[in-house]
Amino acid sequence: METLTEIIGAINGVVWGPTMLVLILGVGLFLMLGLRLMPLLKLGTGFKLLWQGRNTKPNEQNSGEISPFQALMTALSATIGTGNIAGVATAVFMGGPGALFWMWCTAMVGMATKFSEAVLAVKFREVDENGNHYGGPMYYIKNGLGSRWAWLGTAFAIFGAIAGFGIGNTVQSNSVADVLHSNFGLPPLATGLVLMTLVGAVLIGGIRRIGAVASTLVPLMAIAYLFAGLVVLGINADKIPEALSLVFTHAFTPTAAAGGFAGAAVWAAIRFGVARGVFSNEAGLGSAPIAHAAARTNDPVRQGMIAMLGTFLDTIIVCSITGLVIITTGVWTSGATGAALTSAAFAEALPGVGNYIVAVSLAIFAFTTILGWSFYGERCVVFLMGPRAVKAYRLLWILAVPVGATVSLDFIWLVADTLNAMMALPNLIALVLLSPVVFKLVREYFSRQAEAEQTKTVSD
Repeated sequence: METLTEIIGAINGVVWGPTMLVLILGVGLFLMLGLRLMPLLKLGTGFKLLWQGRNTKPNEQNSGEISPFQALMTALSATIGTGNIAGVATAVFMGGPGALFWMWCTAMVGMATKFSEAVLAVKFREVDENGNHYGGPMYYIKNGLGSRWAWLGTAFAIFGAIAGFGIGNTVQSNSVADVLHSNFGLPPLATGLVLMTLVGAVLIGGIRRIGAVASTLVPLMAIAYLFAGLVVLGINADKIPEALSLVFTHAFTPTAAAGGFAGAAVWAAIRFGVARGVFSNEAGLGSAPIAHAAARTNDPVRQGMIAMLGTFLDTIIVCSITGLVIITTGVWTSGATGAALTSAAFAEALPGVGNYIVAVSLAIFAFTTILGWSFYGERCVVFLMGPRAVKAYRLLWILAVPVGATVSLDFIWLVADTLNAMMALPNLIALVLLSPVVFKLVREYFSRQAEAEQTKTVSD
């Protein structure tokens, strides 16, 4: 195991080196500028479209399997999870408070990335004889870039099918087992077996069942967790200015050692801020567009504006509250990391209940993440081997849950981090090559909107 850890660690150092960080931030910035800051300027429009798309029914204008709202909730179910609770804590532990600033930067440009991914997913999706919609990077590479780039789509599907077992399965069950063991004394294996049973029960229903569960659980738990976080920040309101000062100061200057915190260089703040930011919101990984491709819509731009909300809600809102809770309570220097650090922060402000809030929130978030990522992995497997391979993949997915609950947390995080980068590379290349398509669709969409507004004004 030690040798394997060293090998994967060496690969991780390469794939998460300067080149990858420049690619993720650079592609996001390129798309944001190419879209003329539209994802930021049209944020309100995105929320309006999300509200309108709650109960979209299938018809000639809206083909798909789930509503636009359910598509976003499915994508959020896979992103709001361990990354928001344990991932943020790990970023602060490894990179200091400045890591939160770089998570914000990743999210801001990531909105343009997520928008572009969803636009291309709907534009180039395929429909089988049973009316099932298939989309995502492997399909927009295949249908948008042509046969000479087919290898790139295959590479993404391979990495995606394998990566899911890290970021979307074992990492989640491991964090749940850890936090439930520390707070309630539950054996990790017992937690893994219960999770396995629940996941198996939902997966039998496919994407429609996943969408229904996600659209119910995700909003409820997100609101409950955010409310608890805001209560903690209210209690420590006088410390928020100092916390923000630490975030901005240590984004550009090294963090000195303090208490159990060993200190961190600026490079560590950038590296872990960007890496955990991507792990949290998945902008650039190419996972979320797989869910958005199943939305009931024939308008790629409308779905793109709904999709970009995922990055905003996940990182700018949820991760920010987690990070500020950790910093304002002062426990970031305690030496704890992962979910234990977040639990300690909530318990510091809300003695007797704070740690239980984190434990329950993490358990439910991780459960929905496992469901969302199972769908991503299945779609990758269908692309590679056809629909018949889905049952075998689901069985392996379900069996991996208790395995993840009982292995080393450090090793699991290392593998997940590495596979994330391997997924991102093919997708980021495709986004740059297909960016003219995205820019053209956006121009045409807003041109039609302007003409419709002008016609309405004249008729009035």
